[in-house]
Amino acid sequence: MYRFSPKRLALLPHWERTLYILVLAQLLSAMAFSNIFPFLPLYVRELGSSSGLSVELLAGLVYSGQAFAMMIASPIWGTVADRFGRKLMVERAFFSGAILLFLMGYVQSAEQLVLLRVIQGALTGTIAAANALMASITPRERTGYAMGMLQVGMWAGFGMGPLTGGLLADAFGYRAAFLVTGVMLGLAGLMVLFFVKEQFTPVERPKRKSGGLLGDWRAILSAPNMSLTYAMRFLSALGGSMVTPVLPIFLLQLMPDPSRVNTLAGLTGGLTYAGSSLAAVVLGRVGDRIGHRRILVVSALAAGLIYLPQGWVTQTWQLVALQAAAGVASGGLLPSVSALLARYARPGEEGSVYGLDNSVGSAARTVAPMIGAALVEFVGIPYAFLAAGVIYLLAAALSGRHMLVYPQRGA
Repeated sequence: MYRFSPKRLALLPHWERTLYILVLAQLLSAMAFSNIFPFLPLYVRELGSSSGLSVELLAGLVYSGQAFAMMIASPIWGTVADRFGRKLMVERAFFSGAILLFLMGYVQSAEQLVLLRVIQGALTGTIAAANALMASITPRERTGYAMGMLQVGMWAGFGMGPLTGGLLADAFGYRAAFLVTGVMLGLAGLMVLFFVKEQFTPVERPKRKSGGLLGDWRAILSAPNMSLTYAMRFLSALGGSMVTPVLPIFLLQLMPDPSRVNTLAGLTGGLTYAGSSLAAVVLGRVGDRIGHRRILVVSALAAGLIYLPQGWVTQTWQLVALQAAAGVASGGLLPSVSALLARYARPGEEGSVYGLDNSVGSAARTVAPMIGAALVEFVGIPYAFLAAGVIYLLAAALSGRHMLVYPQRGA
């Protein structure tokens, strides 16, 4: 019987040993960040406003401010990673998150919380940093597996985080949940600091007419297939994030006993993340063999067909089952895009590539809740799910057409 031990871990290839450490660190960080998701608006209400702004506005800024700041900062950190090392950027993301989440437990007003969330968006970005580090050291033929494993850590953490955060908040208060979250991020950072090794040598880049960050980003976007792959990231993040704020409201309408809506919402999220975790590692391996673009097309098509009918279900179990199935489809989308970026990235530009990737995803998460809310306000809840389905089908059509016109082996 095979037993996993520190001694066996030391005997693994460097890239694989680093992967398993980062998966565990990713699990801790995802669990930590998602600890606070369920009650952030309630924490805003408890803190109150010191400037007279409405609680509803401040609750929205807590989410959108963080995503907007991350959209701006991620490409900059990615370029820094390519010049000074990717491990350093992973440590920056974990330790800055630990400090900021710890401080959030001591804020005295909702405005202070919003400010710290904006700073968090500017300084963290653990997923992009870990992706860049793994892409720089993983053999190209194993990128799907590596990216899938990172997604497993992320989705597993997201699945456990809301439940543990809710239990902490109910038992000890909102502030205690933030303090525990800060400690978890600190532990993840220490794991990377002491157990991940990187022998970093900057790759000499060709001189470009327009230097600086903009020149680097323009060169990345002009590389073959990059723009389309980033478009796939934007569309997949847009479709999933559009229904996130709508789902609890819809569950509340479907449930005969609304007193248990939080439990059901947590169960729905847990099943969705579990499906994504399982699919990420399985489809990542399959993509290494048959091509990640094929997985991307099939997963996007499946997600679109699964989302289309969700707004018209009449029973809670139907919605929960369809959300779990959508999680499986998302588990194929995310690692496929990450693996394609690793395949198309030029050596030495992994940090910039995944920094832009995180920025694109953050841009989608910034606008998606507003689009979903507008659809609910003007045409009704079912059309938010319908729009998400159409977006996924559009992603499948664009990627499928490009694969037929520009077939590439192994991509």
